[in-house]
Amino acid sequence: MNGNLKILRSLINEIRHVGKEKKMKDNIMVQYILEEARKHRETSEVLCKAREELKSMGENYLCYLESQRKYNEIRTQYAGKGDRSVKETADLVGFKLPHDPK
Repeated sequence: MNGNLKILRSLINEIRHVGKEKKMKDNIMVQYILEEARKHRETSEVLCKAREELKSMGENYLCYLESQRKYNEIRTQYAGKGDRSVKETADLVGFKLPHDPK
């Protein structure tokens, strides 16, 4: 059960990153996860068939949430700035543009 508790805490921590609610008790995702954990409390100790079900579901959700957060961080860090001007592109490559006499 200690492993399940660690996964639950990690899940709530990841939800805290994406959630907008101040209190985690008000978050629907947290309420659902805690409700499922309470349902499986007896199951994980009594029945062998569903013993690892909560743990595997929690690990899958945790992996998904962590991956989404990391993806968004990388995407915002390396996102393109749209079209560059000719001068910006030349500077990026290391070329110099000829001067335009007026």
